[in-house]
Amino acid sequence: MNIENGRSRSFRSDILFAFALALGCYLAWLIRESLVLIYVSALFAVVLNPAVHFIAKIRIRGWQLSKGVAVLLLLLAVGATFVIFVSLALPPVVRDLQEFVREAPTRLPALLEKSKGVPFVKNIDATEMSSRLQDLVTQGASILFFSLRGGVSNLFNLIMGLILVVYFILEGDHAYHWFLSFFPLAHRERLGRTLQRAEMRIGKWLLGQGCLMLILGACSTIVFLCLHVRYAYALGVLAGMLNLIPVAGAAASIVLAALVAAIDSSGAALGVTVFYLVYIQIENSILIPRIMKNSVDLPGLAILIALLIGSALEGILGAMVSIPTAVLVTVLIDEYLVHKEPA
Repeated sequence: MNIENGRSRSFRSDILFAFALALGCYLAWLIRESLVLIYVSALFAVVLNPAVHFIAKIRIRGWQLSKGVAVLLLLLAVGATFVIFVSLALPPVVRDLQEFVREAPTRLPALLEKSKGVPFVKNIDATEMSSRLQDLVTQGASILFFSLRGGVSNLFNLIMGLILVVYFILEGDHAYHWFLSFFPLAHRERLGRTLQRAEMRIGKWLLGQGCLMLILGACSTIVFLCLHVRYAYALGVLAGMLNLIPVAGAAASIVLAALVAAIDSSGAALGVTVFYLVYIQIENSILIPRIMKNSVDLPGLAILIALLIGSALEGILGAMVSIPTAVLVTVLIDEYLVHKEPA
């Protein structure tokens, strides 16, 4: 009788656990965007934590900076860098755009007259082309307006993500120990050591990614200066920054730099394109295997798969955090699932 009651209670417990698990999965699916934002913020906090610790070690007349002051100084440094970059790079672009708009009505007929010998272009009327350009500008303005309206939610997510990153850096230790408290004491120490190894490897990934960004930015700036491309310094810095976004960042750099170079010379645009094609081959075959292999200790196939999965799930943001996530998953799998041979 007792055995039957025990089996009945065990069966009811299994049913309740299955319903609770299904309900938890359903709720997680409903709030998946918030969960992704929390996870990405926590990951960025782990990535930025070494920089905060480095700043906190600075002593000013015997006074050591607190973690809160270190976070504030880091945010101020990032904000000041962004403001300086925009203030130096944006005015020449705006000035050239204003000049182009002002001279477009007089330059367009002359440009069409020179291109009469090109097939399909000789039948284009300058007046009709001007009206079409005005319609395109109007449509572009309306599309930009609706994009800005839709971007309010993205701006809110960005601000909330930044706030979460700050809180994770300041109170990450409490959240970390609270997370470990869910596990039995016998397994807590092992899990803690495993997560610390993952944190160290993620920090090395940040250092490796910074090296790749610096190399691309420096090489791009030198090539742009040699080809006399407009806004060479701004485009070089932007190319280095966009290298943080895998695949899409390089593609955006190629398109933007080639378009700017094509304003003055088709040869310069061709030179920029050739440079990027050669650099991508060098980066993929030499730089990434050596730098990332030594930093995160992941094979190239694993990095490519992580990028594909991350971009498929969350687009650019998913691609940005795909490699640190792959590092975390690899460390956990290596610790708990891989059966190692005894030494």
